[in-house]
Amino acid sequence: MTAEVRFADWRARIEARLDAALPSSAQAPQGLHQAMRYAVLGGGKRMRPLLVMAAGEVFGASADDLDAPAMAVELIHAYSLVHDDLPAMDDDALRRGKPTTHVAFDEATAILAGDALQARAFSLLADAPVAATLRVGCLQALAQAAGAAGMCGGQALDIDATGKLQSMDELTRMHALKTGALIRAAVRMGALCGHAQEDDLQRLDRFADALGLAFQVRDDILDVEASSEQLGKTAGKDQAQDKSTFPALLGLDGAKAELSGLVQVMEQALAGYGEEADSLRALGRLAVERDH
Repeated sequence: MTAEVRFADWRARIEARLDAALPSSAQAPQGLHQAMRYAVLGGGKRMRPLLVMAAGEVFGASADDLDAPAMAVELIHAYSLVHDDLPAMDDDALRRGKPTTHVAFDEATAILAGDALQARAFSLLADAPVAATLRVGCLQALAQAAGAAGMCGGQALDIDATGKLQSMDELTRMHALKTGALIRAAVRMGALCGHAQEDDLQRLDRFADALGLAFQVRDDILDVEASSEQLGKTAGKDQAQDKSTFPALLGLDGAKAELSGLVQVMEQALAGYGEEADSLRALGRLAVERDH
């Protein structure tokens, strides 16, 4: 089975389970439930749940055990996008090729939808049909990645940096929290479901850290080179908001060289594994070669 076919199968599985896990739009409060489903279903690369599945595959985890963390990390990601797009944050009107949630509904509903998606993510992990120690491990990994020491902290640094010139160290740290922490949690949760040992977890952390940064460097490059139609979101937004980016600090060629270096780090981190890690390798390539 090729990586593309495997990813398509995983995406279909994840989509079906997310659909079943979210409340019906016919159930009151209908507006909130409609907004939750709008923010999650029918779009997105599903990179984070795919990383859960691929990391679990390395250690022979069952697909049933991987379902809850795969859904949970995608719900956290979706909630973060809903909130990031709000006027008080990035003030964006386009996401995944359609109006952002606060534009399609209203700001109050979007805030509540994000809150509810975050709560649903943790309830899915808490109710997962796995050993209690595994549930706690996944809850701990996702909570740390989503909070002030991870994604929320990175977003706060991003807001603080608007209009300021960041150093490479500051920019790298910001994105390690804002983007990288959730990617790292996705990989770690998948590995935990396969009962990976500590040395394996450390190797996969190195892979995930490099992947998270590579994902952001590629995002910054696409923000310069791609159109809004191609991206499905507003192109040139970072430059318009006077934010530091890798191309801004390194130049476009320098940013591409940085991306190549991160590819090497990912390859080295997975060098000790055989074909069981091919899906992870393919996701690494997808992150750096994507055009949207």
